Amino acid sequence: MAATEDPAVVLAVPAEAEPAAAQDKPNMFAHFSAEMGLLFVFAVRVALAALTSVRRRRFAWRECVDQMWFLAHVTTVASALVMIPLGVGVALQIGSLADQIGAGAYSGAVVAFLIIGQAGPLVCALIIAGVGGSAICADLGARTIREEIDALEVLGLPVIERLVVPRMIAIAVVCVLLNSIVLVIGLGASLLVHVLILDGNSQSFLRNVVQFSQPADFVVSGLKAVAFALISGIVASYRGLTVKKGAQGVGDAVNETVVLSFILVFIANLAITQFYPLFVSVKGAY
Repeated sequence: MAATEDPAVVLAVPAEAEPAAAQDKPNMFAHFSAEMGLLFVFAVRVALAALTSVRRRRFAWRECVDQMWFLAHVTTVASALVMIPLGVGVALQIGSLADQIGAGAYSGAVVAFLIIGQAGPLVCALIIAGVGGSAICADLGARTIREEIDALEVLGLPVIERLVVPRMIAIAVVCVLLNSIVLVIGLGASLLVHVLILDGNSQSFLRNVVQFSQPADFVVSGLKAVAFALISGIVASYRGLTVKKGAQGVGDAVNETVVLSFILVFIANLAITQFYPLFVSVKGAY
């Protein structure tokens, strides 16, 4: 009797495994959609908590200043070291291409457009997400697995208002200041390459930068930096407060924070770049 039952059992296992394998992709998509929904709800809660802290005048200034100092300390040098070779590479590529098509005089304008509109905010976002966001996630995740977050909730203290909102303000302010530093470094490196390597004229470079750029470009660059910083901060805080599985969960949450922040930052950059010409007219030569 046992000999007749074994083949049936063996044949039944693959038949039951096929539907499970077929459902892997829909389950992954459903899980990602659910995560995005929970992330949006968390962002709304953070915004409401920020308004509440301002209205009731109980904003955690000390925590915000400490986070600003920490984020500035860990991101400034890294951003400068990333932006210098990037500015040099952009200037070399654009300069050589402009010379080939006979538009070497306008290479400064193209370089400025790329650095101000794209490279500067993206460098800040990647450094903030990779360094600052991972640190925020690890800090909040460690507090979560040590049950400090549960203790604050038991005491009736607003966790989001006390811990998340100061970090959001800090990461936004630091990213805007970091964007200004990165733009200066990038344009300076491009100018040196244009003059010393490509034998260009510094006056024509600066004149084209001023001629083709406008204050709205710098404003949008700063707004991009703020948006990217808030996205990274929201993702890092959410993953840090929802950590599970102990110390291993903290490491997994940090990795997920960096990857998800990069994806959302590139999506946001694409959306802002596409909608920018609808509200601001492009400045040309006169």
